Amino acid sequence: MTVNCPDVPNPTAAELAAAHAKTLPDVVAPGLSVLFCGINPGLYSAATGHHFARPGNRFWPALHQSGFTPRQLHPSEQDELLTYGLGVTNIVPRATARADELTRDELRAGAETLTALVARYLPGTVAVVGISAYRTAFDRPKAKMGEQDERIADSRLWVLPNPSGLNAHYQAPDLAAAFRELRVATE
Repeated sequence: MTVNCPDVPNPTAAELAAAHAKTLPDVVAPGLSVLFCGINPGLYSAATGHHFARPGNRFWPALHQSGFTPRQLHPSEQDELLTYGLGVTNIVPRATARADELTRDELRAGAETLTALVARYLPGTVAVVGISAYRTAFDRPKAKMGEQDERIADSRLWVLPNPSGLNAHYQAPDLAAAFRELRVATE
């Protein structure tokens, strides 16, 4: 289900083209329960200024269906995440049309930047959404979904499926179940 927000227009083709390499501000505060970490912003997200904004991305429905939020938020309401003890950032800050445009070096540098951010804000858990990006960024080629043995700073580390609508390995109910497992583990 897509939640429409009439006050947020869809970006034009020119705005999408101009969004290459733009960045999004983190939605973060000290002591969050969970800091969700995407791979990098897509062009749609960069053009709108909102994380996981592309129609068809299942991040916002999964948050709601898993019980993290009492209703499905629209990407333009991303700052409300803080009221639920949640935040969002990305491994790599620059926007691309596809995640495969990122280099191994960018992902590894992003892991270092993420580690510094986590050390500063100390969320209870960091949830990376995208196992392939996590494996590359943190040099963990055999990592599995779910809680990891290692920590980032003093925060627990969890890996979730990528919520992109392009991720055919996880249908919406499976994605919500993966997010729910994290929610239950953080209660």
